[in-house]
Amino acid sequence: MSTPPEPTGLVFDDPLDQPSPDDTDRGWGDRPATVSSAADLARFLDEKPPHHL
Repeated sequence: MSTPPEPTGLVFDDPLDQPSPDDTDRGWGDRPATVSSAADLARFLDEKPPHHL
């Protein structure tokens, strides 16, 4: 059986100083911006629930 890793020290850094995935639109599931209107329509149809069409 292997030995457990040595415990590391406590880190008292401020977690709010570091960017999180939620700080960007990508963290909320947004896709990169596209320039074509066909891509905008496809995204609209993909994301819109059927009762909103």
